[in-house]
Amino acid sequence: MTSRTDTGASRIVVGFDGSPCSERALKWAAGEARAHGARVEVICAWEPVTRVAPPFFVYADEEFEAEARSILDAAAGRVGADSPVELETKAVMAHPAAALIEASRGALLVVVGSRGHGGVAGTLLGSVSQRVAMHAYCPVVIVRADD
Repeated sequence: MTSRTDTGASRIVVGFDGSPCSERALKWAAGEARAHGARVEVICAWEPVTRVAPPFFVYADEEFEAEARSILDAAAGRVGADSPVELETKAVMAHPAAALIEASRGALLVVVGSRGHGGVAGTLLGSVSQRVAMHAYCPVVIVRADD
């Protein structure tokens, strides 16, 4: 007889950046979580960068974190209103792909949009979704944009 420890397998991880594609991915993940009795872990990540812009304003990491929290709070409110699912949000200072790959350890599934805010228009798959698909520790679902 073997015993099973909680590995977080009842957790679906979603990459979220506020883009329309990530909104669709979050809605899809919430539906999947309801169907499987899983909780949803929504991650909004940003790279640790300090920028200087005219006239010499410095945007520190705290401002990026505040923006990520704002994006996550709004998303959680919309998903919570649409469907009863346990939702946890995380703002993470890391490259988005690295944060999602790390979060995939022990997860049931990782869900990402096919394209986020960055990248080259017209490509079929963004760099984050491609990296997550290649390196995640669990299955990955890539939700296409509503074209």
